[in-house]
Amino acid sequence: MSKKRVAVIFGGKSSEHEVSRVSASYVISMIPRDRYEVVTIGITKEGKWLLYSGDTAAIADGSWEQDPHNVLAFIAPAPSVSGMAVVRPEGTELVKLDILFPVLHGKNGEDGTIQGLFEMSGIPYVGCGVLASAACMDKAVTNILLDSFGIEQANYVWLYTHDYRKDPKKAVEQIEAVLPSYPVFVKPANAGSSVGISKAHNRDELMQAIETAAKEDSKIVVEENIVGDEVECAVLGNEEPFASVPGQIKPAAEFYDYDAKYNNAASELYIPAHISDELKEKVRQIAVRAYRAIGCSGLSRVDFFVTKDGRVLLNEINTLPGFTSISMYPKLMAASGIEGETLIEKLLQYAVERKEKDV
Repeated sequence: MSKKRVAVIFGGKSSEHEVSRVSASYVISMIPRDRYEVVTIGITKEGKWLLYSGDTAAIADGSWEQDPHNVLAFIAPAPSVSGMAVVRPEGTELVKLDILFPVLHGKNGEDGTIQGLFEMSGIPYVGCGVLASAACMDKAVTNILLDSFGIEQANYVWLYTHDYRKDPKKAVEQIEAVLPSYPVFVKPANAGSSVGISKAHNRDELMQAIETAAKEDSKIVVEENIVGDEVECAVLGNEEPFASVPGQIKPAAEFYDYDAKYNNAASELYIPAHISDELKEKVRQIAVRAYRAIGCSGLSRVDFFVTKDGRVLLNEINTLPGFTSISMYPKLMAASGIEGETLIEKLLQYAVERKEKDV
């Protein structure tokens, strides 16, 4: 049986470019080479697409960009090609691809934009489709959808940066009318890995936090502060998804920001989470319910707050979670008996399965 050709796409223009490179290194190392041929496409921070054929280790540290053998390449948005166009000095070559594996985080990677390109290409791809990717990337939209499905979450307000700038005092008063108690969390609606998130303890800090979030997106979400354990659940599959054993995070910082996630080794992970068996099962059930309600497929990591009085509040859904050595998604799946090559091959199989059912 001939090997399927998998294109792993990494990098990108988002603020999570570096994390994507490290995640891609893990994913590439775990693809079974006896059944799959791997090609790698890197996207620079400037948005340049390059076919990279060098050492995988150079992807993680960023030195891949200097490889003299890099050539321009891009996914062709046409099912008649069903692959990529490689622009070589001697001419353009069309290369067939069987599966796309976007190891991309943040904007243009997990927000439905590149998924739209994949849909046009007709090539099966790993992860959620256009709508679920876009909905989960936008925290305001996610909150609205979760409300409609009766899934409990923190109280929130969302606003456009444009409206805030027109009348900051009015905007702050509207926020305080819904969220009268400080502290509150301020987030850009469309940014991954806790980029641009601040905790505000008073009105002055709230206004500063909005300015910080506004640098990342034109839409801002403000949420009440929930005192509870940060619990995460990995979900895998299509129509009948599997939810992992939940894990718990004890952040090194005041909250689980970008630095605490990727740079600060003092953040502690507990797998399984230090909550009751009843609450673990409740987390798993809500994770699957939210995953199916929003239309996720392939994989997602669903994040929660679990309070001392037993409330389980959904915080966010990450449709392309990290795959670094300290990332929760692969750790949670490993703790549930699905690890390494098995996990990656399942993701590839679910991509093909979904495409076959869509046709």
